[in-house]
Amino acid sequence: MIVIEDKKLKDFTFIDLFAGIGGFRLALESFGAKCVYSNEWDADAQKVYAQNFNEIPDGDITKVDENAIPSHNILCAGFPCQAFSISGKQRGFEDSRGTLFFDVARIVKAKQPQVVFMENVKNFATHDRGRTLNVVKTTMEELGYDFHQKILNAVDYGIPQKRERIYMVCFRKDMKIKNFSFPKPFMLKRHVEDFLLKDEKLLKDLYINRQDIYYNNTPDNSYSNKSIRLGIVNKGGQGERIYSTKGIAITLSANGGGVFAKTGGYLINGRPRKLHPRECARIMGFPDSYILAEKDSNAYRQFGNSVVIDVLQLIIAQIAKSLEENQLPKRA
Repeated sequence: MIVIEDKKLKDFTFIDLFAGIGGFRLALESFGAKCVYSNEWDADAQKVYAQNFNEIPDGDITKVDENAIPSHNILCAGFPCQAFSISGKQRGFEDSRGTLFFDVARIVKAKQPQVVFMENVKNFATHDRGRTLNVVKTTMEELGYDFHQKILNAVDYGIPQKRERIYMVCFRKDMKIKNFSFPKPFMLKRHVEDFLLKDEKLLKDLYINRQDIYYNNTPDNSYSNKSIRLGIVNKGGQGERIYSTKGIAITLSANGGGVFAKTGGYLINGRPRKLHPRECARIMGFPDSYILAEKDSNAYRQFGNSVVIDVLQLIIAQIAKSLEENQLPKRA
């Protein structure tokens, strides 16, 4: 997580939809913005969210009255990717009905925030031959917003993890913002080894010692901005691959099996192990002060579903720059 000295959004409010464990909230609060409403249906995520923010998010968003939500400047949402029943008709707002994006859209329609900031998996951009993304774009334009989207990879923004996500930033058209651009990539300076815990007592149960571990003789002495595979366990399927800590992490996953399930395996101190939940938190940009789920299984799933805070912060910095340059009113 990047330390933000200039709280450029200190007079802004936001709502946190499909909040998960609060990645968007941490990013926006780092700029001084204030959360006035949160929503997350998963009970385990709600519990962790409450422990960290002293607030239990609302539940089922489909049952929330959009008019009861407080006015806000920024709406953020990492909504799930769902199939849209559009059959090529591409009717925007009408086509989004029946999907969870519709709940975002109806709140936008009712509250008209200045900025809408959304995130989804990379494949969202090409889902249903691009029609799904087009419905989102058309819907936001129909609701009166300019629509910007780009796929960014966390490894290009200071975090050693291959995690490609589509980010969508929308400004209300009456604000006439024409100068927004997504952040430019920069050289990676940190690798997996820089995010590891030092307390071996916490890690001893994560190491494995099996007869079916095979190494491929790849040298483990140089740094890379890619993952470096050193070996495998068993047949080398998902969750059975061993990587160097001098490269980057594979994409943290909420699902998947194998001995190194959800994190991949890494050769550390001469032995392979999966990552600890705290190490996953670090590789997602969460500060060490962040309280993790009591059950490791929940923590792994939650970070696999979460957002990379550093990437969000860099995008928010660009949003704040556009708002500042246009000297826009800061109150909702």
